[in-house]
Amino acid sequence: MHRSMNVLAALGIVFLSRSVHAQTPSATPPPLTAIDILLEPDATMLRHAEANNARLLKVYPKGFALDAAHRPHITMIQRFVRTADLDKVYAAAGKVLAAVNVGGLKLEAFKYYYAPAGDVGVAGIVAKPTPELIELQQDLIAAVAPFTVETGTWTSFAATTPDDPNTAGLIEYVSTYVPKMSGEHFNPHVSTGVAPRAYLDKMLSEPFEPFTFSPAGAAVYQLGPLGTAAKQLKEWDLKR
Repeated sequence: MHRSMNVLAALGIVFLSRSVHAQTPSATPPPLTAIDILLEPDATMLRHAEANNARLLKVYPKGFALDAAHRPHITMIQRFVRTADLDKVYAAAGKVLAAVNVGGLKLEAFKYYYAPAGDVGVAGIVAKPTPELIELQQDLIAAVAPFTVETGTWTSFAATTPDDPNTAGLIEYVSTYVPKMSGEHFNPHVSTGVAPRAYLDKMLSEPFEPFTFSPAGAAVYQLGPLGTAAKQLKEWDLKR
């Protein structure tokens, strides 16, 4: 009888342990997605971006071509959000975009620039940040704030690996996009490719002929290597 009670007691402890374990919330953090809410440029900007991309690929073939995985765009905000909340992010951002005549914005491209990444740089064409564009950025930041988390990991990005030497810098960039790249620090631009920094320094010293363009669309993309717009998640039609 004594032995039976010990066995039952042991079984009870095992059962209790399993029950407690089953009721304990998982310690695994929820999946996160690194997003870019962006404006897609019109044909005028695309022509200039594609011409510059072809030039950069000639001097640095290991760079990226402007294609479906590297869509030319103007980043409005980059954020880490909970993947489960993506539909809420789309709804919040869509409400902001619907209240503004985004396609009617007139933007002036006025110079080249590049962001250093080791011995190379990610080049782009910069547009002047108008008051309307800055206000739109601030409204989008506020709209998605409830779904934003402070930082993410390499798994938050599309087609990114943990051994990519640029991953740590990319995580830091997205984590600090607000406030470092917003408001008075906003640098609206269309990335055009990659090249050695020495070559890009020479390119920046060349005369730049300004031109005017407008947004032709808006979308949410999952970010990929080097901060490219790698995977489309949501798109809006800006036609009124």
